[in-house]
Amino acid sequence: MFDNYNNVKRWELWGILWIVLIGSLLHFTYEWSGNSYIVGSFSAVNESVWEHLKLGYFPLLLFSIVEYWFVRNKVRNFYFSKTIGIIAMELFIIISFYFYTAITNKPILFMDIGLFILGAIICQLISFKLMKLNIGKSSNIIWFSLFILIGCIFVSFTFYTPELPLFMDYNTKKYGV
Repeated sequence: MFDNYNNVKRWELWGILWIVLIGSLLHFTYEWSGNSYIVGSFSAVNESVWEHLKLGYFPLLLFSIVEYWFVRNKVRNFYFSKTIGIIAMELFIIISFYFYTAITNKPILFMDIGLFILGAIICQLISFKLMKLNIGKSSNIIWFSLFILIGCIFVSFTFYTPELPLFMDYNTKKYGV
């Protein structure tokens, strides 16, 4: 089934670059837009860990929409792979961030950027490895639904934000928009 290994591998490598570049731009687009709620749906609206997780998810979503059309006949479990990849990225960033800030007692910009880049690499590497598994296409709709649900949760929690540390802007001590 995995008849064009190098083609899929190229897509996953380009995905790393896309996630890092577009995710980095999304850090600023909310402010650039004059604080548009529409732009805030998919951009970071504050400096909370939660809002920064959106910077990985939404670029991956856009990239996956395009990538799917080029690799759908080469892999059986595209959405499973992408969903597990993004979950791994987000968990890596959360765990690593809270681990290093427990030691330093404060966020460090270059560490956060490094975690984001490593998270994108982890996401795409896991996606690539999982695409080689022979899991049936019948579960793709479930994984696609979960992938979209994650995005809906990101949008919802931007506007209806739980008052938990994950959602608190470290600079303003506020939540959401």
